[in-house]
Amino acid sequence: MNSYPRSSLLRKACLALTSGFALLSGPFSVAWAQSTPVPSEPESASVENSKLNAEWMLLILLGEMQVSQGNPGAGYSMIFEAARKSGDETVYKRSVEVALAARSGPSALESAKAWKKAHPKSHEANSYVLQIQIALNQITDSVTTLRSSITLLPPEQQVEGIVGIPQIYSQVQDKELANVVVEQALTPFTTQENTSAVAWATIGRMRIWAKKLPQAVEAAKLALAKSPDSPEPAMLALELLSLGESQAEELVLQALKKSGQPNLQLSYARVLIDTQRLNDALVQLQKLSQDMPQFSDVWLLLGAVQVEQAQDVQAKASLLRFLELEKDKQEVRGLSQAYLMLSQLAIKAKNNAEAESWLSKIEDPEQLTQVQVQRANLLASKGDMAKARALIAQLPTNTPQAKRARLQAEVKLLRDFKKFDDAYQVLTKASKDEPDDLDLRYEVAMMAEKLGRLDEMEKLLRSIIAAKPDFQHAYNALGFSLADRNLRLPEARELIVKALEFSPEDPFIVDSLGWVEFRMGNKLAALAILERAYANRPDVEIAAHLGEVHWSLGQQDKARKIWRDAMRLDQTNELLQQTLKRLKVKL
Repeated sequence: MNSYPRSSLLRKACLALTSGFALLSGPFSVAWAQSTPVPSEPESASVENSKLNAEWMLLILLGEMQVSQGNPGAGYSMIFEAARKSGDETVYKRSVEVALAARSGPSALESAKAWKKAHPKSHEANSYVLQIQIALNQITDSVTTLRSSITLLPPEQQVEGIVGIPQIYSQVQDKELANVVVEQALTPFTTQENTSAVAWATIGRMRIWAKKLPQAVEAAKLALAKSPDSPEPAMLALELLSLGESQAEELVLQALKKSGQPNLQLSYARVLIDTQRLNDALVQLQKLSQDMPQFSDVWLLLGAVQVEQAQDVQAKASLLRFLELEKDKQEVRGLSQAYLMLSQLAIKAKNNAEAESWLSKIEDPEQLTQVQVQRANLLASKGDMAKARALIAQLPTNTPQAKRARLQAEVKLLRDFKKFDDAYQVLTKASKDEPDDLDLRYEVAMMAEKLGRLDEMEKLLRSIIAAKPDFQHAYNALGFSLADRNLRLPEARELIVKALEFSPEDPFIVDSLGWVEFRMGNKLAALAILERAYANRPDVEIAAHLGEVHWSLGQQDKARKIWRDAMRLDQTNELLQQTLKRLKVKL
């Protein structure tokens, strides 16, 4: 069981690319107000005299005076009266603004509706009505208003308007009702050639909010069928894949074949990384790097995956390629991540001078914590753990996030250098300070296991399961621990299967299932399960288990090959070394 991620830099590399393209959380969201562009001012604008007469101007003036004197109600009445008498859109808009500033939603809606009635083709008036209806939770009433808002846009702006709909309804509490309303409003647009694909994509996104994922997949299928080249359906399918809808992957692959969008392919690789499918991500990134060698973002993410896969030579080449492509740009976040990973590779190669030289290049203030952590690793690698921990102790703790980051940095440092007792003491104190933090309690349990305190580990994990029944890692850790000690195997299997219900594609949980099947004597079942886990994540510990199953089946050549590959990834891995020693295997 691999209880900890091998590196946080892969995740940070993914985040470093976020500014380059949007993914999943409203990737194409546009503020509704931006749907109507501001017309450019002519070079010699002619002066147009106001069409307001003296009576209306006086009403407006008196109304503004009331507003400035702290009587917005009276001021609103006067300005609204001037709007109704004059029919002037600017005055209507001002009356709405006054009502909104006074937090009088009903008055604002009254004025906006009157404005819309006086100017039925005004998209701005209709938009105000829509936004106020939603703010007042009159969601059902917004169906016709929403449909009108799209209809009133010029045809060339309707796609953008439809894309922005989820943002408009984002604050609605009743997501199911919002989904119904949007579907009703968009029905006419699902059959129009220029809007059908984006309409179905938007319906799909609303269905996701309403937790109707299978129906959202159907919407994605319809959207892609209408327009295979459109980015919105592809990104919807990608979002669904990230949420565990495996059917959506075929839609993503279809879109990639049709569109050839590099950002879509890079986003797909990120989802594969998030779901622990590093081999599949590597395939996508390598293909993209060949097809678009000047696309710098792909080299950063490729290098991060290669670092995670212990492909050190290839990782360094990818990261240096990224730096070459980015040398004249000002995006420091990606550069900082590249420098950090190159420093990590140098530390691993025991080249401390090179590691420090990469760290010295980092200028991004947001990365100072990581720089400090990496320098602490340098000190620890020289045997000066006291100074290393002192360096970590200097990290800020002015926010809860910063405090947790410092704790994680110290624990990782101690764990990486096998100071398990010290790490246990640090975690135990932190957990006592925050007894309701289940993540901290889990970390204490994992460190207790490292120290052989198995009864304490089991007690802690069971308390986590009681407090949070969907904490899959607690089920997996407890099940694996029992299986590894050859104890209560049916119960161990039950715990691991429960963990898989929450995370069916997690290769480490799949590995645990394979191991418990092996312990129960089901070698062929164990082999199939472990091969699946290893294909998704060629981790050293999964390799140790898979090799042992092959060895027990008399397939020594296959076992040796897997173990040799694992040795290339990490020859110091404790489980791998113990396995080889126990089986008396020489590679």
